Amino acid sequence: MPRKKVTVKTDNSGWTAPKKRKPRKPMTEEQKAAAAERLAKAREARAAKNPDYGKSSIHESLRNLPDEHGLSPAKVKKWIKTQQDLAKSARQQVRQKVKGAEAQLKIHEGYISNMQAYLRTGDWIDNFYGEYQEHRIKNRCIAQAYYWYGPKKGEPKFDVGTYYPLLGQVYTQEMYNEERGIVVKDDGEPEPKRKQRNKRTVAKKKSRRSK
Repeated sequence: MPRKKVTVKTDNSGWTAPKKRKPRKPMTEEQKAAAAERLAKAREARAAKNPDYGKSSIHESLRNLPDEHGLSPAKVKKWIKTQQDLAKSARQQVRQKVKGAEAQLKIHEGYISNMQAYLRTGDWIDNFYGEYQEHRIKNRCIAQAYYWYGPKKGEPKFDVGTYYPLLGQVYTQEMYNEERGIVVKDDGEPEPKRKQRNKRTVAKKKSRRSK
């Protein structure tokens, strides 16, 4: 079968190439400082008109936290920027097949995700905090739990490292060891438990003497 001839109906005779945009000259340090000052003034003016300016993506419980607060939105945003830079470096190491780079990248990405969730929901769900995850979150008991069966039925439950209003302090490892009768060596290692001797009487086999 002969192929059908295709005719073009679009007329591009009047098309002209777009003009190339002239590249901007790099700003000097004085121009950068002046531009930053103008931007800061514009943001202050918008914030004066609208108190919620720049806070629409932040949970209501965090909007009035002072910048000095340990988990203020201003600090957390700075930590996110730092972790994003670290994640960028980790991605380069992954492409270079550096050992351990993938695990480090997952740590940075997970921390960034948790901080972004904190700004949205107001709940900090990560076990660490700080620009480089250098601090550990301390837990506080808000509803005391109790054993409901077994020999400890009715006694309160405690986890090491958690603050309990019932105790008025943090439940420490020393308190855990004392409660369970664990003896700790001078080097900090717990002594291994000795196996209890079997006190059951063992029947002695009668020896047969040859006559």
